[in-house]
Amino acid sequence: MHSNHLLLEEPIRMASVLEPSKATFFPAMTKIVGTLGPKSRSVEVISGCLKAGMSVARFDFSWGDAKYHQETLENLKAAVKTTKKLCAVMLDTVGPELQVVNKSGKSISLLMDASVVLTPNQDLEASSDVLPINFDGLSKAVKKGDTIFMGQYLFTGSETTSVWLEVSEVNGEDVVCIIKNSATLSGSLFTLHASQICIELPTLSDQDKEVISTWGVQNKIDFLSLSYTRHAEDVRQARELLSKLGELSQTQIFAKIENIEGLTHFDEILQEADGIILSRGNLGIDLPPEKVFLFQKAALYKCNMAGKPAVLTRVVDSMTDNLRPTRAEATDVANAVLDGSDAILLGAETLRGLYPVETISIVGKISAEAEKVFNQDLYFKKTVKYVGEPMTHLESIASSAVRAAIKVKASAIICFTSSGRAARLIAKYRPTMPVLSVVIPRLKTNQLKWSFTGAFEARQSLIVRGLFPMLADPRHPAESTSATNESVLKVALDHGKTAGVIKSHDRVVVCQKVGDASVKNGAALLLSPN
Repeated sequence: MHSNHLLLEEPIRMASVLEPSKATFFPAMTKIVGTLGPKSRSVEVISGCLKAGMSVARFDFSWGDAKYHQETLENLKAAVKTTKKLCAVMLDTVGPELQVVNKSGKSISLLMDASVVLTPNQDLEASSDVLPINFDGLSKAVKKGDTIFMGQYLFTGSETTSVWLEVSEVNGEDVVCIIKNSATLSGSLFTLHASQICIELPTLSDQDKEVISTWGVQNKIDFLSLSYTRHAEDVRQARELLSKLGELSQTQIFAKIENIEGLTHFDEILQEADGIILSRGNLGIDLPPEKVFLFQKAALYKCNMAGKPAVLTRVVDSMTDNLRPTRAEATDVANAVLDGSDAILLGAETLRGLYPVETISIVGKISAEAEKVFNQDLYFKKTVKYVGEPMTHLESIASSAVRAAIKVKASAIICFTSSGRAARLIAKYRPTMPVLSVVIPRLKTNQLKWSFTGAFEARQSLIVRGLFPMLADPRHPAESTSATNESVLKVALDHGKTAGVIKSHDRVVVCQKVGDASVKNGAALLLSPN
């Protein structure tokens, strides 16, 4: 991987652009989150997604009940067992999402310049003249001239099932709108987004809390995607809920930034959250088009410097119906990687798209190509400068491990960790080679039974760029001697060889704890042919 590293600032032989990319065990350093649904819930398709590079499966409770998602999750478990590919589970909340209530499910045609009434009266039948919605406070939140967007759930922006409305009058609880473009609303679920309007609804609805407390606990979810995060307090409340649910106290919270409110409070939210999801679909409605790229670059930089995973959405919408992305989309994926994304989240493309496996595969290939020209040297210097001095012991060791690995042209960095923090810090400096995170289990007890930790930490690495976890044998817990650590190292090296990351005569940098000291010992190893 390291030997292929180029820089866009350096002369590139144009003919080399045409050279085919080599297939690798790890399709890309950048991770892919796939949303599972109607077109991607069979064991066969999920297996294909895992082999193509999906490392996190997203379950979106905006649609489908717990039973439906449980069946999909059971299929995921079967696929993981078959493919021997680790996969984390992300639960995505509904949040304060505004929806059109179309009980009949019939298509609704809306004509440009005609009027339509949005009403909280859900007893009315949805039609071209009136659309019942699930929120009775819209009339208090909007005024004449405001913009409302309405689209199919996980709209791609290219279909004719999306419509722009302009508020012309507020009449009691009803909102009268002028239709700005002709469209036919069809499908099972339509969402509303009032552009730059504050909606007074809780970030975690009662339905969300119920799903987390039941389905989430039952399945020990790795990540909670907190939809429509607007304030740091939203994250704190979600964490308080998780802390009360013993099984989910380790679940990481990813704040989903979807509107101007979330953008305004971004710095405080980043401090509280474990990671950030930049939901460009809704943000693209709230922000002027010329400002979207600016927010993306600024937000990704802040996440990178904080060492917290950043996930980007809405990159290859057209692949919902097409086998190839547009030129703009292919470039967008590459720019997301160059800007510093840890992961790419696919929504409609895998949930209801015709080519879920192919979509994951092409996003992985584009990401891998972009990684080859990522300016790691410049990034490393920026990060060290941002962190400043004096560094913490762990940060110092992490940055030194990356510097050493690059200097000796190591094929991989192997990091022994129990919490995953050390490995994430190494990944923060974006080494050009994979970081094999060997998670050492810890023995714990609740005074009733003994158990090992480690599985959570291993799966939660699956959303961090460049980090590839493996769980050590529980017979070699974190308190083991150096002799047993050597045997774990051998297993890690063998894993690297099997994956094709490490070959004979390659150098690797190893980062592990020495005795009871709080420092880490970095060592460069030269592997023998045996």
